[in-house]
Amino acid sequence: MLNTLIAYVKETYHPKLITTLKAYNLKTFVSDLIAGVIVGVVALPLAIAFGIASGVSPERGLITAIIGGFLISALGGSRVQIGGPTGAFIVIIYGIVENHGVEGLLIATMMAGFMLVGMGLLKLGTIIKFMPYPIVVGFTSGIALVIFSSQIKDFFGLEVAESIPADFIEKWAFYFKHFTDINLYALAIGVFTVLISFLWPKVNKKIPGTLIALVVSTIAVTSFSLPVETIGSRFGEIKATIPAPYIPGISWETFRLLLAPAFTIAILGAIESLLSAMVADGATGTRHRSNTELIGQGIANIITPIFGGIPATGAIARTMTNIRNGGKTPVAGLIHAVVLLLIMLFFGKLAKLIPMSCLAGILVVVSYNMSEWRSFKGLFRNSKSEIAVLLTTFLLTVIIDLTVAIQFGLLLAVLLFLKRVIDTSGVEVLNMAVEDENSSEAEGGLKLVLPEKVEVFEVNGPFFFGVANKFEEAEKQVTSKPKIRIIRLYRVPFIDSTGLSNLKSFIQKTQSNGIKVILSGPVKSVLDALDKNGITNQVGKENVCADITVAILRAEEILHNS
Repeated sequence: MLNTLIAYVKETYHPKLITTLKAYNLKTFVSDLIAGVIVGVVALPLAIAFGIASGVSPERGLITAIIGGFLISALGGSRVQIGGPTGAFIVIIYGIVENHGVEGLLIATMMAGFMLVGMGLLKLGTIIKFMPYPIVVGFTSGIALVIFSSQIKDFFGLEVAESIPADFIEKWAFYFKHFTDINLYALAIGVFTVLISFLWPKVNKKIPGTLIALVVSTIAVTSFSLPVETIGSRFGEIKATIPAPYIPGISWETFRLLLAPAFTIAILGAIESLLSAMVADGATGTRHRSNTELIGQGIANIITPIFGGIPATGAIARTMTNIRNGGKTPVAGLIHAVVLLLIMLFFGKLAKLIPMSCLAGILVVVSYNMSEWRSFKGLFRNSKSEIAVLLTTFLLTVIIDLTVAIQFGLLLAVLLFLKRVIDTSGVEVLNMAVEDENSSEAEGGLKLVLPEKVEVFEVNGPFFFGVANKFEEAEKQVTSKPKIRIIRLYRVPFIDSTGLSNLKSFIQKTQSNGIKVILSGPVKSVLDALDKNGITNQVGKENVCADITVAILRAEEILHNS
């Protein structure tokens, strides 16, 4: 048993680092070194900003980028993926910290890590990539709006002693009430950060404008003693150390309460990391290993919380920065983590000088880039069902929370999909002629004439619980009693237990009325299901035919012998 499990893991899990090191050379290392250093510097303000916005201390964001980023590169399935804290997690992390504290967040992150490993071992990587697009756009746009809303206080430097309401509508009512308390210095720094972030790429595309804005605004605040809030004035000094490992205790009650948030972290992490890996594939012409990526992400999220980190996943912006600066293998991601560690150890104390309004400006830019407003707008040209899924997911993300949004969005998407399948599936009764499935397009679909007293029940589409009553509806169309009923199944890709039960009952009812039953053209998977459930024996194996031509010949034989 153990040997089988080990063999299965070896078959499923193939880290890209091991693969790429086989042909590694000095030239590749130089490219990875340059890219890793640049990405490490770029990741610094983002790691701090995401940590603060998530409701935890800034060093937790740095720890996540260092440990999580290192493990994701070392153990993942992408050549150039850069991992760490991301904007997508801000909403869910903030909610968990508010309701369950930091320790609850650490437990939920570890639980999510085990879920991600399980997803990878079960080879669900390819399935997760097919998450309905309206759901992805809906919750991503919703998260972007929530992040933007959470940064208004720091962006405008609102000097208020009251705590900001968590509810979206109440939060904006609070902002409008206190807009007279704006700190113009903070606002100027926030606006400067946003403008530089968008305009700097015209000067230099390799070094992001957010980093330039952070350096310039920090120097300005320090040199001129501007009266704005900084990381130091709010949080004190950033601890320039990696804390000792600590595994929080967990009770059944805690596990039960954190199961839904942990699942949301896992799903969100899986979606974002695989989307980032696919974007990277498109930019580099390589292919990632989705199941290995999930396992690597899972291990990273199991280990990172032990050192106080928050959820980590693949980061599209940092991954693209890595690619643009010449990153070739996961070694670039390892170097990025080491660079962040060195900055934290030797320059971490300087981070306390960074103005909060600058970090708010960075997150405003992040929220704009996350908003996908063009995709959001474009989806309104699609079907009403997709618009319903989009708006439901978006509004629930903004007004309630991300966990509820994903759950309801998925449920609505599934229900609307089932309705679409049901609407396009059915059972048609034919008693004059049928189309020969073996005829070519050039022949225009040859028609086969049915013998007298023979009718065909032609099933179209998946035969599952949603369409299991179609036989009863079709039988109401029958005006005369046939001697033989052919049930044609060649257009049935699969059949579930409800469909099998319904088919079995229908055949039994048909036979009790003295009507012979012939099954025509079931595909192999459907035929296997019919065998296992005794339906082929019920009609007689001689009455299970490969196609409609053979079925008609069999019907003629029965009529001749009767």
